[in-house]
Amino acid sequence: MSGIPITWLSPSDPPEAFPDVDRALAEPDGLLAAGGDLSSERLLVAYRRGIFPWYEEGQPILWWSPDPRCILRPESFHVAERLRRQIRRSPLTVSFNSAFPAVIRACAADRAAQKGTWITPQMLSAYERLHDEGWAHSIEVMDGNELVGGVYGLCIGRVFFGESMFSAQANASKIALFALTKHMLANCMPLIDCQVESPHLLTLGASMMPRAEFIRTLNKACKPVLMYRDWPSETIEAAKLLDK
Repeated sequence: MSGIPITWLSPSDPPEAFPDVDRALAEPDGLLAAGGDLSSERLLVAYRRGIFPWYEEGQPILWWSPDPRCILRPESFHVAERLRRQIRRSPLTVSFNSAFPAVIRACAADRAAQKGTWITPQMLSAYERLHDEGWAHSIEVMDGNELVGGVYGLCIGRVFFGESMFSAQANASKIALFALTKHMLANCMPLIDCQVESPHLLTLGASMMPRAEFIRTLNKACKPVLMYRDWPSETIEAAKLLDK
């Protein structure tokens, strides 16, 4: 990483030590800083400012704020007719925050379409700590007693910062995301941060937002800095998502 004009953080630097996101590189898109640590305090400051960590084992912690930003408005989530038919006859169930460690570990597992994972042991520990503190959340899709899909991320104020999702059964992660969007719509939560553009997310209704607009949205929806607590406690049948 030497020679790249980015800010280097020390673990002893205060959580607020990030540079302004306007200083992020254009290539690679959004690289802003390196180093620091994954303390809860630093992570919460980062997300509120439109910054997130993304790096591989053996690298320093890298902090990013790409422009534009991939986002999903809950009302824009696209449920294809084929998915509706699957959900309508599905035996699957959906819950919130009932198996966070299992969801993040499933997201961290090697997948056929990728080599390795960016969810390092250090990241696992950091986000499990955030979950224990009440900031990180999971949505689980179950087939009987088997976890077959899920999504996890952080929620600050009225914004959900999506981190990763997985499917061990066709479309299970889509069902988890669908459940999340339904809950957010019912509770006036305007935005899911998807971080980085992907063709898969775009087919689900995600779009690209200029970084400046994204930061303005965070400044409104994440202030005051509140811990969102009103997650459903009951397990629901996936088919009932179509009735809400």
